[in-house]
Amino acid sequence: MTAAVLLAVSGCTSDGTAPLPTMRGFALPSWNRTDYDSPAAPRYLRDIRATGARWITLTPTWYQTHVTDSGPHTTEETASDASLRHIVARAHAAGLHVMIKPHIDLPGDVDRAEIRPRDRAAWFAAYRRFITHYADLAADTGAEQFAVGTELAGVSGDTAAWTKVVETVRDHYDGPLTYAANYDEYQRIHFWRSLDLIGIDAYWPLSAEPTRDPGRLRRAWVPIRKKLAAYAERQGRRILFTEAGYVSQRGSTTAPYSWTVSRTAGGAEQAAAYRALLDSFEGHTWWAGVCWWMWDDWPDSGETPVKLAYTPHGKPAEAVLRGKWAR
Repeated sequence: MTAAVLLAVSGCTSDGTAPLPTMRGFALPSWNRTDYDSPAAPRYLRDIRATGARWITLTPTWYQTHVTDSGPHTTEETASDASLRHIVARAHAAGLHVMIKPHIDLPGDVDRAEIRPRDRAAWFAAYRRFITHYADLAADTGAEQFAVGTELAGVSGDTAAWTKVVETVRDHYDGPLTYAANYDEYQRIHFWRSLDLIGIDAYWPLSAEPTRDPGRLRRAWVPIRKKLAAYAERQGRRILFTEAGYVSQRGSTTAPYSWTVSRTAGGAEQAAAYRALLDSFEGHTWWAGVCWWMWDDWPDSGETPVKLAYTPHGKPAEAVLRGKWAR
């Protein structure tokens, strides 16, 4: 067996020492400075753990005004450091592991993949300050895993700059590291070997039309799974689905990355998609698990109505998870 396969099977970090537990998790993103201090937080953590999940991912977010700016900055939509520390402690007390996955976002519906700074050297210098701030916080709070970036396809091809980012983060944080590449980005990343896990936000379209048939969706996963298994072996790293999710809307598997596929509720379609993903990947040693996007939104957030949102809470998809995970 090759060294790459041994590494993928063992689930060790790149130095061969620390085991990486398979992730069964949920993202709990924040949209406001005080979200993680919300009175709803303890209930969310209890409900997440009741599904059988053992991880949460937290996403403190900085913002750029323009795609060409030389760096991100905090806003009132950035979770405060105090609130982030507080919810990490609450999660640990609830028996959950934590991954901190800092995001950079842009105004409106502009995709962060469009970020292409006019001054790349200045942007990467600012980015290192941003990401090491959270690496320090992750180290201080005992967060079990850390992502050095998320879906930054406009700059992720700069291998030398990202290798320096990873080296800088390792000076601040000793735990396992990943980068969360979009599903159409991961093959263009050339710094995986400096990380411990390949991270993919797994929003592959699985059907051309609405379907409630998990068997049909499992068949759609087959060629993707084979490609990912071969890629994991070549890179000598397990693959973590740093995000995966489906809105509870009709046609959700046609565009899993979209918040607004339709205005018609589709809880059965969401449940079929959850079942098909877990059936397709659980048990494969090269697969490091999944972090579902996302649990309940915060009260009064004004985001997507719950019956149409990504959350599986109180829907058939939650029953799928409980059947798979809460055993």
